[in-house]
Amino acid sequence: MRTGEKETIAEHLRKSGVSRRSFLQLCSKIMVVAPVGLALTHKTTAAQVAKLVGKARRPSVIWLHFQDCTGCTETLLRTSAPDVAHLILDVISLDYHETLMAASGTQAEAALQSAIQDNAGKFVLVVEGAIPTRDDGVYMQLASRPAIQVLKEVANQAAAVIAMGSCASWGGVPSADPNPTGAVGVDSVISGKPIINLPGCPPNPYNLLAVVLEYVTMGRLPELDQYGRPKFAYDRVIHENCPRRAHFDAGRFAAAFGDEGHRKGWCLYKLGCKGPVTHAACANRHFNEIPGVWPIGTGVPCFGCTEKGVVWQMGTFETVPIHLATPPETYPPIFSTAGQLKVGAAGLVGAIAGAVGGAAWVASQRFHSSLEAGVTRIATDRAHFEKPKARPENAANQKDEKED
Repeated sequence: MRTGEKETIAEHLRKSGVSRRSFLQLCSKIMVVAPVGLALTHKTTAAQVAKLVGKARRPSVIWLHFQDCTGCTETLLRTSAPDVAHLILDVISLDYHETLMAASGTQAEAALQSAIQDNAGKFVLVVEGAIPTRDDGVYMQLASRPAIQVLKEVANQAAAVIAMGSCASWGGVPSADPNPTGAVGVDSVISGKPIINLPGCPPNPYNLLAVVLEYVTMGRLPELDQYGRPKFAYDRVIHENCPRRAHFDAGRFAAAFGDEGHRKGWCLYKLGCKGPVTHAACANRHFNEIPGVWPIGTGVPCFGCTEKGVVWQMGTFETVPIHLATPPETYPPIFSTAGQLKVGAAGLVGAIAGAVGGAAWVASQRFHSSLEAGVTRIATDRAHFEKPKARPENAANQKDEKED
């Protein structure tokens, strides 16, 4: 598995029989994933991106597995169009990957050492899975060495480290209480190296490709947020671009799976959707080229897999606080109560008033401000959660009264 001097990406694609059309399509996808935030895609066309990428030498990638389910690897390979997976693997030089390589045991260890030596200081290390740290890392060993030791040795020779997925970024599922192995993310173990977190369960594979290509073509890493995530991929919360946002604004919520609102595609906030606090682009940058293939698209609430303090830390159906996402003043608050102006009625009256000079009518109405709507929502929430607690006591009192 000697790698030697890497050929350019364009040279390798030509040898592999990849058409320019397919390469341009891949570059177009990168531009969709990162329309802003990358020097590679800043004010350029797909053809210009292809020219820049083609000149770069294929980046060496060493991919290590720790406490994981291999889902992050699967998202890279299980694309809807097989040629996309081949394209990605043609663009990068995947010099070590335990799941994809044929070697095992002594041969696999030799392959790892060879890949490190041939590309020392140049390769990008991709880490998938959490790292167990308790009891000196005894809970996971590779080649008779604790996994944490292997990570430190390989990362020491890398140019940059990418934590692929929520487990590698935060500790993920293995770190959930009671966390018996002391599982943590990469940045809790490695220091002194550029570390990019790509949380997600799994993350979008194009985010990985965009980060790697930005590094090898422009000689820099993308701008990161306070949690080490590239801003181009995690700059907005899902709630801002959610296809169900209109129902949220109009106060239409599914109250139970399978009810009328759920069947009609209403907002899933009441069912525990974490979209209002989850930074990700799932709503408009689809997985595997299939629109709608993500939790909310299939009728399931977002569970906040890109947020350290949300996923595996909150209850599945627990609602998150709403920040700067209160429905507009012309709509009812999130939890509508009796006596408020209904959406349908407001629309009808608005239409009639518009026909006869609606400005006067609108000016005479008293709508809730965003602050008032938030206060009302909190009061309604409290009343909603206190009712179940009050029922048993009331029922007991009524029973005593009957016996008396």
